[in-house]
Amino acid sequence: MLQLPLMTTELDTKQELIIPYSSFYPNLDHLHTKYIQAEPYPHIALDDFLIPQAAEDALNEFPPFDSKTWIHYVHVNEKKFGKTDLSTIGKKLCNIIEELNSEKFVEFLSQLTGIKGLFADPSLEGGGLHQTGRGGFLNMHADFTGHPHHPTWRRRVNVLVYLNKNWETKYHGHLELWDRTMKRRIRKIAPTFNRCVIFSTDKDTFHGHPIPLACPKNMTRKSIALYYFTKEHKKFAVKSTEYRSRPHDTIHRVWIYLDKVILRCYDFTKRRLGINDKAVSRMLGFFHQIRESISDIKGKISKKKHKKL
Repeated sequence: MLQLPLMTTELDTKQELIIPYSSFYPNLDHLHTKYIQAEPYPHIALDDFLIPQAAEDALNEFPPFDSKTWIHYVHVNEKKFGKTDLSTIGKKLCNIIEELNSEKFVEFLSQLTGIKGLFADPSLEGGGLHQTGRGGFLNMHADFTGHPHHPTWRRRVNVLVYLNKNWETKYHGHLELWDRTMKRRIRKIAPTFNRCVIFSTDKDTFHGHPIPLACPKNMTRKSIALYYFTKEHKKFAVKSTEYRSRPHDTIHRVWIYLDKVILRCYDFTKRRLGINDKAVSRMLGFFHQIRESISDIKGKISKKKHKKL
C-alpha cells in the first residue's frame, strides 16, 4: 500500500500536535488489513487517537448542553443533541475538527480504508458534536447513503471520536455493530476517552447504542462525529436513515417502523427543498422542553406522595 512520506515541515509539526500520524503510519498496512477483515463490516477502533493534550483540550472545551444552540434529534428512534455551528465551539475544539477534515487526515483515512477519492463535508451535515444525557439512546440503524444537499455525494466512512472519561459499563452507551441482516450483535465498543471508531457505511451497516443511558445526571456521552464521501459519476440508490428493531424488541418495533416512515417523508422534503435540521430542531426542542417540564412535575408530585406515606 502506498504510504505518505514522513516529512517534517511546519504544517506537519502543527498537525502532529493534534493527531500522532507518525505513530500510525508505520503500522498502516496492518491497520488496513485489520480494518477490511473486521466483522460484521469494515471497521476499527483506535485508542489514544489524539495527542493527549489535544484530547484534554477537546473535553475541556466541549460545550455544555444549551437547548438554544444544540440541534435536537429527539423522536422515537433517538434522543441525542448535535452541534454543527463552529461559531459556538471553542477554538481548540474547532482546530481538531478542521484537522479531521484536512487533506492529510483524509489521505490517511483513504489509505486505512482502501477507499479512493474520499473527501470531507465542511458543512458537518448530521455530524459535528454529539451529546447524549441520561435516558438518551440511538436505535439501531444504517445511515443515509447520500448527502441531502449534494446528489452526487455518496456517504462512505464515519469517524467517531469519544471524549468520555471514567465511563462505566453500567452506564451503557456502547456502540453496537450488528450483522447486515439485523439478526445478532457482532461487536460492542465502549465510548471511552480518546478512542476513535472508524467504519464503512452502506445501506446495511447497522449500528447504534439502543439501551437508554444510565449515567449520572451531571454526565453526558460526548463525541465528535465526522462523515466522509466520494463523488459518484453514476446514479446510486439514495436512502434515508434505515432504523431497524432488534429481534427481542416486541411492541416497540411498531413505533420504530412508524417513526422511520415519518422520517423518510422528512428526508424527502429536506432533499427537495434544501432545508437543514435547525428548523425542525426548534420544534422538537419545544416539545422536548414540555416533556421535561411534565417529567419534573411528575417527579415532584411523586416525592410529595412518598413523604406523606
